[in-house]
Amino acid sequence: MKCLPLRSTIESLIVLSVLGGLWWLASHQGWISKVFLPTPEATLTSLLDGLQGELLVFTGDTVLRMLFGWLLASLIGVLVGALIGASDTVRQWTAPTLEFVRPMPASAVMPLAISLLGLSSGMVLAVVAFGAMWPVLLATVHGVASVHLRLREVARALQLSRTAFVLKIGLPNALPDILAGMRLSMTISLIVAVVGEMIASQSGLGQAILLAARSFRASELFAGIALLGLIGFLSNALLALTERRLLKWQTP
Repeated sequence: MKCLPLRSTIESLIVLSVLGGLWWLASHQGWISKVFLPTPEATLTSLLDGLQGELLVFTGDTVLRMLFGWLLASLIGVLVGALIGASDTVRQWTAPTLEFVRPMPASAVMPLAISLLGLSSGMVLAVVAFGAMWPVLLATVHGVASVHLRLREVARALQLSRTAFVLKIGLPNALPDILAGMRLSMTISLIVAVVGEMIASQSGLGQAILLAARSFRASELFAGIALLGLIGFLSNALLALTERRLLKWQTP
């Protein structure tokens, strides 16, 4: 069983190598014009050159915007989700509203946010928080609401207040769901941050990618996309590691 992670890593590297080889062939053999598909070498050069200059600043702006939006979304999602999940009455009253608002794409809310907040960094942050909040909120509602009946009986026997029940029983029970929701929320926050930067012309990788595309600087475009993929990969890996450490008590 211990060799499974190593085998999975090797298999993933093989797939990545095959895709890289196809990219190299397609660009060097002229299957696709280099105007639209740069060579891997040109992309790497643009990436390294960019990280020594303006691209590094853009990356920092996007990461900060993603993290702040994600933290705000997580905080609001846990607080509101715990409030809704702890009460059957509140869940019944809010269920239709949640089901109406939840599927709404964050990008569709952006024109409204622009009219209220203008083309500002605060507008992008607000939309990021809105879009990334739902996985955490719904996961918290599910986790708190699914507390075992025996635990609810124990809480009543101990005469725990609703606040004490949520803090001591509800949220610990919901922790696996909350952490899973936060991982999904991080991905959404990165996507919405980039879209917001493109639409609101805010400093970040989204703006850098858009400008590179408009100027037909394909290598810089692909370098920005590669950076976004790397940010998403590293953030997900860090959250997965944190999740495993926090949920060690679940290991049989």
